[in-house]
Amino acid sequence: MRYPVITTLALAILSGCTVGPDYSGPPQSLTTANANARLPHDQNPASHQPAVAQWWLDLHDAELNWLVTTALANSPDIAQAQAKLKQSRAGLREQQASAYPSASTNATMIRMRSPDLSQFTGGDTGGGRAPLSLYLVNFDASWEADLFGGTRRAIEAAHATAQATAAELADTQVQLVAEVVQNYVDLRDRQARLALVEETVTADQQIVDLTFERRNQGVTSELQVEQVLTQADSTRAKRLPLQAQIIESLDQLALLCGLEPGTLDDQLTSRASMPLMPEHVPITNPTQLLMSRPDIRIAERELASATAQIGEKKADWFPKLSLLGDLGFSAGDPGHLARKSNGTWLLIPRLTWNALDFGRTKAAIEQAESGRDLAQAKYRKTVLNALRDADSSLARYGYQRQHVAMLIDIQRSAERAAELTQQRYRSGTANTLDWLDAERTRFNAQQERISGEGQLLKDFAALHKALGLGWQQ
Repeated sequence: MRYPVITTLALAILSGCTVGPDYSGPPQSLTTANANARLPHDQNPASHQPAVAQWWLDLHDAELNWLVTTALANSPDIAQAQAKLKQSRAGLREQQASAYPSASTNATMIRMRSPDLSQFTGGDTGGGRAPLSLYLVNFDASWEADLFGGTRRAIEAAHATAQATAAELADTQVQLVAEVVQNYVDLRDRQARLALVEETVTADQQIVDLTFERRNQGVTSELQVEQVLTQADSTRAKRLPLQAQIIESLDQLALLCGLEPGTLDDQLTSRASMPLMPEHVPITNPTQLLMSRPDIRIAERELASATAQIGEKKADWFPKLSLLGDLGFSAGDPGHLARKSNGTWLLIPRLTWNALDFGRTKAAIEQAESGRDLAQAKYRKTVLNALRDADSSLARYGYQRQHVAMLIDIQRSAERAAELTQQRYRSGTANTLDWLDAERTRFNAQQERISGEGQLLKDFAALHKALGLGWQQ
């Protein structure tokens, strides 16, 4: 063959050769493990699939819905993730543009005057030559042929990276929504417990008043008076920590919503009931779970990008063909620039091959392969963590629901016992200590029930966070 190199390069261009491994998706073994994972299910699962679900709407709380909407619109974390996504997509467009020729143009005007040589020649030159003008217009273009797919692999890696960045935005939304719901539940839980303390303070004062009356009648001792006073003071002391925690919750919600501390005080300070727990919670199967969680999508796209980078580095083993072209026009008068006789052109095919790189390309390929292995290990760990989160969250939610049902029964029994003890005290068949013990038991049972319901709601939010739900397009 007369021109073997040219023929080989032409065949490479026609065949669209692309070096490096093709990405074929995440490891299949993990997919099999996910399908067989042991995940407990809700006792009354819903029939629909909660894909990109606004799951907090099921709590039927208008204030909470407003807070979530405000947080998604104003949160600095969301703004940072959105800016990072824009930056990543701009990088992708820049990488895609590298596959096309680049061109530039420039225009130059040169004006000069030669010196007066009459002083050297003794002749009359008329004061020197007249000024000269030269107008130049050039069009330059260059293009590197992607013979072995190095540029295509770079675009593939950039595209996967942009998709991973989009998943990072979704993951930020998932985390933010769950935090808003959990902090809102904390606020309502603390407000409910503070209201209970206020009610108990009133009840304790009734005990104090009755005890003083009985002491004046000689029925009750000073010791019993001190005991009921201590009980009343102890109850009042519980208000201060709760009031501080309420301010903390308000400030944290303002931060999550991208607002200054104190902005939400007037809106949320008034006590309101906690959100209503829905009767049914839809649970996805493991395969759908993996499709929903943004962090798994991030790890999978990072694995795809790392795989493409191997081919990008391997392309450096082979020759590179570039074409350089220049088209220029020059004339002493700008009106003559378009004349054919004033034009020049230049075309330079250039073949480069960095054969003596002393192992640099090999080292770069090994680094890229190690990066792929690292991304694959990270993906596997992310999947395992996701399965653990889902399993643990489902278990916590299921057991906490049963726990709340028990706490409700305990509260009912404690309230009934307190009422009976109060009746016995008024009739003289029970002493002050009996009444104090019954009231303390009732108070603790109500506190436990409120805290249990709040924890159930937070477990509900944690469950949806583990399922990767709550992100918006």
